[in-house]
Amino acid sequence: MKLFVETFTLALIFGTAFANLQCTVPAVDIPERWIDMTEKCINAVRNQIQREVFASFQYLAMAAHFAQDTVNRPGFAEHYFKAAREERQHATVLIDYLTMRGQLTNEVTDLIKIPTIEKFEWKTAVESLTDALELETNVTESIKAVIGVCEAEKKKDSKGSNNDYHLVDYLTGVYLEEQYKGERELAGKLSTLKKMMTHHGEIGEFLFDKTLLE
Repeated sequence: MKLFVETFTLALIFGTAFANLQCTVPAVDIPERWIDMTEKCINAVRNQIQREVFASFQYLAMAAHFAQDTVNRPGFAEHYFKAAREERQHATVLIDYLTMRGQLTNEVTDLIKIPTIEKFEWKTAVESLTDALELETNVTESIKAVIGVCEAEKKKDSKGSNNDYHLVDYLTGVYLEEQYKGERELAGKLSTLKKMMTHHGEIGEFLFDKTLLE
């Protein structure tokens, strides 16, 4: 009991002391000339982040579908879980890029919105790969649109271009190459699976699923 009283007394003393303390951080004046992304380019990148989030959720829906015991295609489930992680990582990288460029000092709360996914079931793995290829193609077209906006933006005085060389080079050299390779890989998988199912039916899909686990 004595220990409790002593502890309570100390807590009351320190609590009162801290309550009287006021911590203020003085405003600092930081030059903003280095923050040079245009509004249209910023908005284009923010929209791309949302597209990456949507793709991630769609791949999660695909993965969950094929992971069901009634479907039992662990290879496709693993493939789409991996794709979902990659799309989420793409969104994270773009958020990090905006941070590096000093463009996430406000309006952070509405940066990511939970997307609406309308499709949760696929009759065959061929259907899912077809949708996946379409999804990646849409993402690629969206990235190209971002590049177009960020390299064609005009300066406010309409004299010369305000081309965001670094972002355009990054999206062209890193993102687009990864997208094109991903599209080619999906097209190859779709071609192989269709051939296997033509000759072996559902057994072909079963065998192809096993190859995805290797």
